[in-house]
Amino acid sequence: MDLRPYFDELERFADGQMSPAEQDAFELRLEQDEALADAHAAYEQLTADLRWAAGHDALRLRLQALDDRMNERGTALARAHHLTQRRQRRWAVWGTLGAVLLLAAGVATWYLARPTQARPARNWEAYYQPDPGPAVTTGLLHTRPLLAEALDQYQSGHYPAALHSLGRVSATSVGADTLLYLRGMMLLRQGQGNAAQLYLRRVSDDSAASSALARRARYHLGMAYWQAQELAPAFVTLCAVAADSLSPYRASARRVVAAGVLDGQ
Repeated sequence: MDLRPYFDELERFADGQMSPAEQDAFELRLEQDEALADAHAAYEQLTADLRWAAGHDALRLRLQALDDRMNERGTALARAHHLTQRRQRRWAVWGTLGAVLLLAAGVATWYLARPTQARPARNWEAYYQPDPGPAVTTGLLHTRPLLAEALDQYQSGHYPAALHSLGRVSATSVGADTLLYLRGMMLLRQGQGNAAQLYLRRVSDDSAASSALARRARYHLGMAYWQAQELAPAFVTLCAVAADSLSPYRASARRVVAAGVLDGQ
């Protein structure tokens, strides 16, 4: 099956990048156009195969790394045992030097076991405070079922499906800024920091500076910068959040600033 004539459309459909009108038109074509339906099925199978292959390769690498660590541990234990035997023979031959060697071993043990300052984790996920979004209540299911579906998928960790469902939600029923904010959070959790910035920046810039939504978006924007390895804007943005006494993410941002993981960037 040749996917090339349909690839762009299939990719936009799978990523939830179509407008509601485009989404409905495409789904209608899937029901009526057999060639498009076959291409869609082939595309889904291809992406599923790619995900399986990536997971299989990752498992192989993890097992290989574990085997290497076990070999290294065995070598280290054998070396330690050999060194212990040599030390015991040396004490037997040089009994007069036993006290000196014991003192040296004690000093070496203290030096190796002395407390050292732990280096802070530099991964953004170690500091990230996620937003679970609004609770999916019975009332929300009845009044805005598409939004409830998107939130349920997001809270379950199914971010691609959540983005797809969110693309079908009308801005008139939820609010344009709210939709932008939710899309930015979902992209961030999916690991697409660069794409998430586009939506979160619009909310933090277009909303009133004192609005609760703008404050929330500003924190997630800083983490999206960090995820995308844009450390300088991440530092500036999170410093602003840390200085905002009304931000619900102030404590989380202050922890990043205090850890110094973005200092000097």
